[in-house]
Amino acid sequence: MKSDIQIAQEAKLLKISEVAKTIGLSEDDYEQYGKYKAKVDPNLLRKLENKEDGKLVLVTAITPTPAGEGKSTVSVGLTQALNRLGKKSIAALREPSLGPVFGIKGGATGGGHSQVIPMEDINLHFTGDIHAIGVAHNLVSACIDNHLKFGNTLNIDITKITWKRVMDMNDRSLRNIVIGLGGTANGIPREDSFQITVASEIMAAMCLADSIADLKEKIGEMVFAYSTAGTPLKIKDLNVQGAVAALMKEAIKPNLVQTLENTPVFIHGGPFANIAHGCNSLLATKLALKLSDFAITEAGFAADLGAEKFLDIKCRKGGLTPNCVVVVATVRALKHHGGAKDLSVQDLDALQKGLSNLEKHIENMKKFNLPVVVAMNRFVTDTESEFDLIRKVCSDHNVPVADCDVWANGGAGGEELAKLVIGEIEKGEDNYTPLYSLESSPEEKIEIIAKEIYGADGVVFSPKAKKTIKTIVENGYGELPICVSKTQKSISDNPALLGRPENFTVTVNEIRLSAGAGFLVAMAGNIIDMPGLPKKPSAELIDIDENGKITGLF
Repeated sequence: MKSDIQIAQEAKLLKISEVAKTIGLSEDDYEQYGKYKAKVDPNLLRKLENKEDGKLVLVTAITPTPAGEGKSTVSVGLTQALNRLGKKSIAALREPSLGPVFGIKGGATGGGHSQVIPMEDINLHFTGDIHAIGVAHNLVSACIDNHLKFGNTLNIDITKITWKRVMDMNDRSLRNIVIGLGGTANGIPREDSFQITVASEIMAAMCLADSIADLKEKIGEMVFAYSTAGTPLKIKDLNVQGAVAALMKEAIKPNLVQTLENTPVFIHGGPFANIAHGCNSLLATKLALKLSDFAITEAGFAADLGAEKFLDIKCRKGGLTPNCVVVVATVRALKHHGGAKDLSVQDLDALQKGLSNLEKHIENMKKFNLPVVVAMNRFVTDTESEFDLIRKVCSDHNVPVADCDVWANGGAGGEELAKLVIGEIEKGEDNYTPLYSLESSPEEKIEIIAKEIYGADGVVFSPKAKKTIKTIVENGYGELPICVSKTQKSISDNPALLGRPENFTVTVNEIRLSAGAGFLVAMAGNIIDMPGLPKKPSAELIDIDENGKITGLF
């Protein structure tokens, strides 16, 4: 069996100028980054503002397991399938971070015959967007410590600096550090820490901004610390928001690439799916909507995390009205949720138990008044008896289900899914409604998410979280939407609870303010925003030869 990179390297790529022509772009609308990548001018949206939007399809999944669900692969395969059926379709996906690429998770370009190419470029630096975000973020860090050294006229409380440094690599040794050692010439000694670049609030804000001017305003509103009097201090107080935004001049432009079947794809932005909303940029999604009949996008992790944030944060911020949700499931992952030990052999009992996870995600998506389609992402070890069980559950919930074989057969393997999506959208039964009102208190919003989406009995707020909420409300941030940060391994906040957990409460330990990006982060459980490498990282498998050919990249 060929690896993903072997399949990708054998593909026939069109020059990006040819791909751009297929969606009506002129040479003035984009800048080429080599032969097969381009940066698209965000101002194109103004030219297209009177053009009717296409239909918006969100691809999400059941709760992730080590067996994998294939959300990106299905997104790419569905896009290819729609184009095969004569429907102009564009995917809008996230950029991969180098940390997971060299760690264990892998990239974000799909797999098999449903990939985005050139996959080596996309997974390794791409057009430099994440590096630009890292430099912009660390400029703020440098200016904070520079301000401390030269008098601290803002009266920054050095014990309440919330702005961390960033690096786009998994490096656990940087989670907690001390800086400024070596005498006064080297600054003021204090504790500090690093997070991975995709967890930066600048990344989250870029993906919710509609222009560079809007991004500059969002950057200026970001709270980096509190004064000794307890007043929130913003980046605009340091007067560097313009410089930070200037570093983002190219990064804010969506990237245009293509699939193995030469279908256009925007890959832009990749906010951390726990600390932030986990969705690609609003600019890329809106461009896809204006330039196609169907825009296919995804959100990080499962429906309880990524999809809920997409629907309650991104759609609100961008005025998006999704038309359909695809929930990706695999027999293997569902058996894992049911307690199976060997996922390669038929186990109907484990599958039956694990199907409760799929049921919960279907129910959750229907709470937003959207049509739902289930995609059964096929593996070679799956059996018809197992598929029949999934079909029955979907039938019981009045949800159409498609056998999806896009990994092996590309767009052809996704035509059944594409036809179901088209059919559900044509019924016109979508009536997108957010889960909660922004006027509700932060506690009320968190409780609604916990009870309605996770199935919790309630929420316990730590004394620290309660105190922070009081301060947040007093400072005028109480009506921001909620971004829950919790484990992706369970619908609950306990990673050990698989399937559909019951009889549990969610504990909120901390509340973080992302004032520039425009949401409150409710920390439930221990989420690490600087991952570490595994014992045998993927970096050990990746190589390059004298001709520049890369091997071992998935």
